[in-house]
Amino acid sequence: MLLTIISFIIVLSLLVFVHELGHFWTARKFGVKAEEFGFGFPPRIYGVYKDNNGQWKTVRGKKEVKDAPGTVYSINWIPLGGFVKIKGENGENEDEKDSFAGRKIWQRASILSAGVVMNIFLAAVLISIGLMVGLPQSLDNDISDKAVITDRKIQVVEVLPESPAETAGLKMADIIISINNQRFNIEEDLQNYVAERSGQELNYKIKRGQVEMNFNITPEVRADTNKGGVGIAIAATGLVKYPWHIAIGEGFKTTIFLVWYIIVAFYELIKGLIFGQGVSGDIAGPVGIAVFTGQVARMGFIYLMQFTALLSINLAIINFLPFPALDGGRVLFLIIEKIKGSPVKREIENIIHNIGFSLLMILVLIVTFKDVARFGDLFRNLWEKIAG
Repeated sequence: MLLTIISFIIVLSLLVFVHELGHFWTARKFGVKAEEFGFGFPPRIYGVYKDNNGQWKTVRGKKEVKDAPGTVYSINWIPLGGFVKIKGENGENEDEKDSFAGRKIWQRASILSAGVVMNIFLAAVLISIGLMVGLPQSLDNDISDKAVITDRKIQVVEVLPESPAETAGLKMADIIISINNQRFNIEEDLQNYVAERSGQELNYKIKRGQVEMNFNITPEVRADTNKGGVGIAIAATGLVKYPWHIAIGEGFKTTIFLVWYIIVAFYELIKGLIFGQGVSGDIAGPVGIAVFTGQVARMGFIYLMQFTALLSINLAIINFLPFPALDGGRVLFLIIEKIKGSPVKREIENIIHNIGFSLLMILVLIVTFKDVARFGDLFRNLWEKIAG
């Protein structure tokens, strides 16, 4: 459980810090003052800034720095990413040269969008590094002949509900080592072997994380295929590695594909909500993501890096949705300002963003409640260890 908590904090901190770094760097490039750039969230532990004479000064606690000509760089007590405080970000000081509110619309839109761009860039970098050392991938995809593939295996990618596999306890990402002590390198061979033994109990030897397990499962004729099966989807996977100069291009190309696939998935989700299909039970909130992070961390560092890249893309896309309080919502108000020739009244915009933020917090609470219901035993065991 400790590994889960530490991994979650590190991953979340990296994603948030990189996002805020994008806002900070772009604001500085456009001459907008960043009043404070902090690692972690307040209260402040320690901060430094340069005075008008170019001398470094220190500041501690909640003290406001009114005379700092540049940015206060701070370390804060809550180790979850970071933040940037940009001058005029809420519409104030619009008549001052170094204020966000006084910049052109395209510059403000660029500053607001920079966090999203940085998260996607982070994902591309992580995937590129992964492809240099060997990244887990499905071998069903078109793999370049320049790739080196190792650690081939057949892996469970889906467990169908109310299937023999689900009843027995198989889970997504399980590795099938053997069936009745017979090993397989090709999915079709495995599927044919199982299909020919419908009604016979088979012993599945499974690797889950670092643990090997045995499951006795009886295949049945499946209505979806009219063939014998246990109700799982499988894929051949392996560690795919490229020379470094090819890995960079492949990493950025893979990131572009992932961005598109995730956008399509969000579209289907939102469409389902609009037409009353509800929210899938597979959607995870902070608690669920923490649990998944811990599970991935136990699989190994390369898997955790791949998971972090996917989370970074998800964070980018969610943050750029045209919803109040998100970066995409703020960009939407800039588009409205451009169309109508004048900004929306600051008071009205702030009210809309506050309502949007409240709705997001309600959604987070609902999803978190569902997470606790799904993973409550893990956290109950942790509390018992602490209390005991």
